[in-house]
Amino acid sequence: MGPLHSGETWCVTVSTVLTPASERMKCLVGVLLYRPPLGGERTPGAAPRVHGLEAGHHHPGCRPPSPTGPWDKPTVEEAVDSGPTTVSRRYLSSLKNKLSSRDWRKSCQARTCPGPGTQEPEEKRIVQELLETEQAYVARLHLLDQVFFQELLKEARSSKAFPEDVVRLIFSNTASIYQFHAQFFLPELQQRLDDWTTTPRIGDVIQKLAPFLKMYSEYVKNFERAAELLATWSDKSPPFQEVITRIQSSEASGSLTLQHHMLEPVQRIPRYELLLKEYVQKLPAQAPDLADAQKALDMIFSAAQHSNAAITEMERLQELWEVYQRLGLEDDLVDPSNTLLREGPVLKISFRRVGPMERYLFLFNNMLLYCVPRVIQVGAQFQVRTRIDVASMKVRELTDAEFPHSFLVSGKQRTLELRARRSQEEMISWLQACQAAIDQIEKRNETFKAAVQSPEGDTQEQELQSEELGLRAPQWVRDKMVTMCMRCQEPFNALMRRRHHCRACGYVVCARCSDYRAELKYDDNRPSRVCLDCYTFLTGNVLPEDKEDKRRGILEKGAAAGSEQSLMCSFLQLLGDKWGKSGSRGWCVIPRDDPLVLYVYAAPQDMRAHTSIPLLGYQVTAGPQADPRVFQLQQSGQLYTFKAETEELKDRWVKAMERAASGLSPGGPNDRDLSD
Repeated sequence: MGPLHSGETWCVTVSTVLTPASERMKCLVGVLLYRPPLGGERTPGAAPRVHGLEAGHHHPGCRPPSPTGPWDKPTVEEAVDSGPTTVSRRYLSSLKNKLSSRDWRKSCQARTCPGPGTQEPEEKRIVQELLETEQAYVARLHLLDQVFFQELLKEARSSKAFPEDVVRLIFSNTASIYQFHAQFFLPELQQRLDDWTTTPRIGDVIQKLAPFLKMYSEYVKNFERAAELLATWSDKSPPFQEVITRIQSSEASGSLTLQHHMLEPVQRIPRYELLLKEYVQKLPAQAPDLADAQKALDMIFSAAQHSNAAITEMERLQELWEVYQRLGLEDDLVDPSNTLLREGPVLKISFRRVGPMERYLFLFNNMLLYCVPRVIQVGAQFQVRTRIDVASMKVRELTDAEFPHSFLVSGKQRTLELRARRSQEEMISWLQACQAAIDQIEKRNETFKAAVQSPEGDTQEQELQSEELGLRAPQWVRDKMVTMCMRCQEPFNALMRRRHHCRACGYVVCARCSDYRAELKYDDNRPSRVCLDCYTFLTGNVLPEDKEDKRRGILEKGAAAGSEQSLMCSFLQLLGDKWGKSGSRGWCVIPRDDPLVLYVYAAPQDMRAHTSIPLLGYQVTAGPQADPRVFQLQQSGQLYTFKAETEELKDRWVKAMERAASGLSPGGPNDRDLSD
């Protein structure tokens, strides 16, 4: 080989085809390809030289070397017919499924079918296929490391048009992979196939070298970042793009882009697995290599899993980074160890406003972020309103006739009443995702305890357990759910008796009943407004005599308790002058512990009913109006008229009232809950 002239570059390409076994090795031809100096002028006296096994000779079926240099620019026709194609950045996400399919295997074998007339054993044919694909793979690695990488590095050092570190980041540990395959793996396979007559086995060779295949994980992790850098600097630096285009236009590159070549290492280990699996299947039952080959297959499978884990981890980090960008990259939120479990829109049920409000949830493995969409989405798309730690979070379904498929998320800092936007299934999905995150945290902390679920579902008391009072944010009762103070039962009005919330239990109380302050641990021990009952419990102070509870009246049966333990309950319209100032709509309840009395409340959470009707002896009749949803209670001059929302609901009320009017108590075998 003569000395290199100034401006010249030499590279080696390896070309392989499948021919009969006796001639196969003659197709491995090392071709030294010459590139003239930039500008198209050749150095005087220098001419292209071809070095190989036989200059100017090639085996039948093998592609002869091109007389032009690999970096000579192609003609217009060639550029149109065989221009480089691009690789989608998201291609990597589907690799794990594609590489395991049989169609992929068939497409990979299309160029490596054995020649006609071969009668070799199946297992040897597979080993030959493995060797030949390895030779082509080493040639591709050579192109990546010794041509693309070296040329880009040389350009970066000479022109300073782009940083050297960018080149090194793009090619990651390609050099290590190339050296391993060129100096160790390929020679070992070649030697074993040459000695196949005396040593017909490859399992021990692969066992020895398989652990080194885990170096691919680093390459796979870096692949998408490398693709992004490649796209960025191709647009940003013309010299960078010129070097890549020049090499891609060469015959050595096969009219494929750099991204296509960079995909080869990502695809290689799954191909090893497929070939070795077929090799094991073709081995005779008494073959000496069967045990070693099976063990080698297990090691290759482990390496493939290692690469798949790297792909999964890379996808997780990419998705996590995109979520952090949507949240504004706040320092206390960005943590690469987090895992996004679920995200989506929900509706927030307000305790003051009438309608629900649009909100958005991000559920991570360690926290739930309650967010508000930004009106002007420049940069961050959401503003974080509340962060609830999963370690202290509780979730449960709510039974609310006004807001179906709603659920409660309770944390130490805040409690949220939320509603799924579309269906009951969506609400259940949120509950399951949150509970799974809670269970995982408890299991990891080795403090998992089986959650005791109430047998009646939502019959759990709304107020906090006494041992949790002040330790976590309560669920606030919505304003419109009550018309009177939940402690003294005095009715609210806009001027003299306004609504307030106890920060300890969440009840709606009047100013007189909440004129107390107590330190709450969930609120950093700041003094907060609490009701009289919570003040007594939290501070231990004795009730003043003038503040003691009055004796409960006959109407002082809480609507919430009655609804949870009721035979029948729902809203009914109250028709006629009989109801006076009580209003045109009431929350009606027939309690289980008082099954012969109908209680009518102004709101579902009221602590005192404004009307009670002993049903014994009443007649239940249809109303005089043409509306089939109307029915009446009548007895010796007393007449109450009701209207249900649906005809089906009206029939259920009529049945329940007729049973009570007849003096029948619940407890029979045919009794069932008729409530909403």
